[in-house]
Amino acid sequence: MLRRIVWLLIAFPVGLLLVTLAVVNRHEVRLVLDPFRPEAPVVSLAMPFYAYLFIALLIGVLVGGTAMWLSQARWRKHARHQGRAATRWHAEADRLTRERDAAVAAGPHAPTRPRLAATGT
Repeated sequence: MLRRIVWLLIAFPVGLLLVTLAVVNRHEVRLVLDPFRPEAPVVSLAMPFYAYLFIALLIGVLVGGTAMWLSQARWRKHARHQGRAATRWHAEADRLTRERDAAVAAGPHAPTRPRLAATGT
């Protein structure tokens, strides 16, 4: 509950700020993508200025998220490896438990695997 209240206390002012930016910067701005003839560009884009701000924010979030995802690749690989090892160890423990339970159920006179004798000096 506290987490939701804190999130609302942060999200509401940020949302209010974004709406204010959109209202204040609603005038159309032309983005010229032709550096050689800026007066008569071949490629240009006219949008409200707040759209450019939101697009820049979105691109920043995507690039940052991608960079973090790529930087954490070795940790994900390590976690996969450890998960496979844990699965192998759990399977081994289950197999040994089944063998032990079968040996106990067979009784004390059942043949068991020979044990190695301890050598002392």
